[in-house]
Amino acid sequence: MSKAAIKTSAQVVRILIGAGKAAPTPPVGPALGARGVKSMDFCKEFNARTEHIERGVPTPTIITVEPDRSFHFIIKTPPTTYLVKKAAGIEKGTPKPGHEISGTISLKHVYEIAKIKSTDEHMKHLKLESIASTVIRTARTCGVQVVA
Repeated sequence: MSKAAIKTSAQVVRILIGAGKAAPTPPVGPALGARGVKSMDFCKEFNARTEHIERGVPTPTIITVEPDRSFHFIIKTPPTTYLVKKAAGIEKGTPKPGHEISGTISLKHVYEIAKIKSTDEHMKHLKLESIASTVIRTARTCGVQVVA
């Protein structure tokens, strides 16, 4: 089989980047540089597309690098744990979930977080109640109590 007949496929890079804070330093630079992508091009485009989000909010990003070194990326909503901790007004969860409570959130907060998460592509087919129940489970693992 000749080298021309071997088709290379796109590579997928999953990375967590602060909104508006992409820079060609680790973790972005090495992850893209190893795949032949100019990290500065990605950083400019990423920062432009996340300027409407509060600076520094962690945004999971899926970058698809094509064989010709072009790329496209999908920006997802912040992690559920980040949203729960922000709603509870805490910086970190308890080391003993189920035994200690580090904060509280209301059901209203749970549904607001569920609405945010429902915009992600992999959650669009789920009912809001299902997403809300995962938010409640995530809150419990952080030691955050959900009150009515």
